[in-house]
Amino acid sequence: MRVAIVHYWLVSMRGGEKVIESLCDLYPEADIFTLVYDPGRVSDTIKKHKVTSSFLQRIPGAIGHYQSLLPLMPFALESLDLSGYDLIISSKSGPAKGIIPPPHAAHICYCHSPMRYLWDHYHAYRSSAGLLSRMMMPVLAPMLRSWDVNTSMRVDRFVANSHHVAARIGKYYRRPATVVYPPVSTEDFAPSTQIEDFYLCAGQIVPYKRIDLAVEAFTKMGKNLVVIGDGKEQDIARLKRMAGPTVTFLGRAPFAVLKEKLSRCRALVFPGEEDFGIVPVEAMASGRPVIAFGAGGALETVVPNLTGMLFEQQSVDTLIKAIYAFEAREDTFRPDVIRTHTAQFSVRKFKSGMQAVIDDELRQRRALPFGDGKLAIGGFQLRDAESATPLH
Repeated sequence: MRVAIVHYWLVSMRGGEKVIESLCDLYPEADIFTLVYDPGRVSDTIKKHKVTSSFLQRIPGAIGHYQSLLPLMPFALESLDLSGYDLIISSKSGPAKGIIPPPHAAHICYCHSPMRYLWDHYHAYRSSAGLLSRMMMPVLAPMLRSWDVNTSMRVDRFVANSHHVAARIGKYYRRPATVVYPPVSTEDFAPSTQIEDFYLCAGQIVPYKRIDLAVEAFTKMGKNLVVIGDGKEQDIARLKRMAGPTVTFLGRAPFAVLKEKLSRCRALVFPGEEDFGIVPVEAMASGRPVIAFGAGGALETVVPNLTGMLFEQQSVDTLIKAIYAFEAREDTFRPDVIRTHTAQFSVRKFKSGMQAVIDDELRQRRALPFGDGKLAIGGFQLRDAESATPLH
């Protein structure tokens, strides 16, 4: 069986690339296809595989400015030749599922999210974009949305990284999805016996993560907050302007520093809405509680009053109330219980879950007649092909 793994772009090592690493472990002979590829910024596990990039790779500056090439991405994906592959696994929060699979191949899409900047986060992305992007998005977005929905029918089975994302797949693509939580290297983290007097915010600094709420709240309270993460200069500068002397910015810290801060903070503060949210799981694997906005993936990873606390509104006052409520019962949180909770999000659980989905899809395909066993009628696939009458 020839296996292809398709990823939107390979220019860093974040949550999506960790999924690719685990898929590479499952299928060590798989080939990888992507829009743009920077081998200097990915792991050795990925570099061991044959990686094919699209024609976008040949555009000067594409690796550094790939996001600005969004209008060309459908053409680039459809130019990738996947003929001869029997199993195709696409990994997307970008447009990766839009490849053209051969008729006999099983195409399974691991979806981190339907493209946020086209769907539910469209207005937030547009309002924070530059002038040219704000002008072009209303023109391009309807065409890209249509392409995104149409290409969802090229997928045989969707796998979502959370129930939150599965609901969005159902909303925008009208397709069901199996939930398999993404792989978190929980074994890389451990509790510390030394807890220091600071709270932590960690992750990429972008507006939708609402780190501004934490900066403003801790400045107002006069409590210590450490912010780890990188982002656009204007976003970081805005946060620094509103920050008081108790807020410290460490920038893009090495993993050793992140690991230490996660294990020694009083709690991780997570004020944004994420599709899943890997950093809260890493904090809990370090034995530390999480104070999170009660929406999105946090509803599936944080157990109130056991592994952390949830607050209901993205406002400074609500966050401050949550901090004080946490401190009133801070001593009741047990690091060993918090860490044990994260076992369900491990790399091993991801691999076994994905393997079960893939095996089930391949088994069903083998059991059905008519070539690949799927008859498409009115945009829906009939799995019970034996009950359908073939046309002559």
